[in-house]
Amino acid sequence: MSFLSKYICGSVRAFGYVCLVIFIVTLLSFGYYAYFRYNTIPSTPVVINTWAFTDSTTKSWSILNSNGSAIDAVVAGCTVCEQNQCDGTVGYGGSPDENGETTLDALIIDGVTMNMGAVGHMKRIKDAAKVARHVMENTKHTLLVGDGATQFAIQMGFKETDLSTNYSLTLWNQWKTNCQPNFWNNVRPNPEKYCGPYKPNPSSKSKPTSNFVDMKNHDTIGIVAIDHNGNIAAGTSTNGAKFKIPGRVGDSPIPGSGAYAMNNIGAASATGDGDIMMRFLPSFHAVQAMKYGHNPKDAAQLAINTIVQYYPEFSGAIIVVDKYGHYGAACHGFDKFPYSIANSNFGKVMVLYAECTKL
Repeated sequence: MSFLSKYICGSVRAFGYVCLVIFIVTLLSFGYYAYFRYNTIPSTPVVINTWAFTDSTTKSWSILNSNGSAIDAVVAGCTVCEQNQCDGTVGYGGSPDENGETTLDALIIDGVTMNMGAVGHMKRIKDAAKVARHVMENTKHTLLVGDGATQFAIQMGFKETDLSTNYSLTLWNQWKTNCQPNFWNNVRPNPEKYCGPYKPNPSSKSKPTSNFVDMKNHDTIGIVAIDHNGNIAAGTSTNGAKFKIPGRVGDSPIPGSGAYAMNNIGAASATGDGDIMMRFLPSFHAVQAMKYGHNPKDAAQLAINTIVQYYPEFSGAIIVVDKYGHYGAACHGFDKFPYSIANSNFGKVMVLYAECTKL
């Protein structure tokens, strides 16, 4: 073959390689662009809340559609569930403690400023979420508890009232016959057989276990909202676990556990066995996982998996939303976990289900 022929063939071959490289780079670039576009197209405004509490979702969605703020939507949604006594686990008249008293916990988080307010073990005030907002907006504190939270609420203009109902008192009276189940451990007399009063039992060293949590004893409504301005807020409200030891505060009013929100990342809210979940700050964990590149569903599963490593029998769930309105959920210990959502794509309230992992 002549030199000229070799040169021409070599040039054609080199040109082909260059074209192939350009084609691959173009294809990869287009793929990245398409992926980026798909994953950043806003699906906002959006509101999502734990469980099939659709009245709350509807109220929050109506506020967002009226150009209301994310905080307004979260507080209003929680308030609806408090008034409706959702599943007996939110608001007055449910989950009496060992003394027969209903107490409330709530949390509101502003993802714009990272300001937040919460109340725990609040007595004789029905509007827990609204009081939590006052803590956020009218104090330099984050969490008020017990009688102090009640007195603060009265100062803010809330009415003091009995939170017990015939239903909650009936539950309590039935429970008192054998005090089962309860939250005591390593005490005497044996809490699995007898009522108290209890005293420490140094000879008993039982292994830590999860609590009795099911679809009707799940501890929380958690709400996340993103408004038309892209601002994010999250909140929770609950009357806590049934027959809890007086003074107990669960995960709901704990920032990073019951809920968490950051405007430049997203938000999350958790529900379930609060005494276990608050040891892992699952809402904070999920938001930080999104910060490092995980999508909402994977971030939710990571948060759940971390808890399962230590407490495989625990029951709980988490909803997660990124700043674009993409969402995901994960759960463990239930058959499936319902959550309610409305966004600009659906245009209405939908109930979706996450399949839960088990032992």
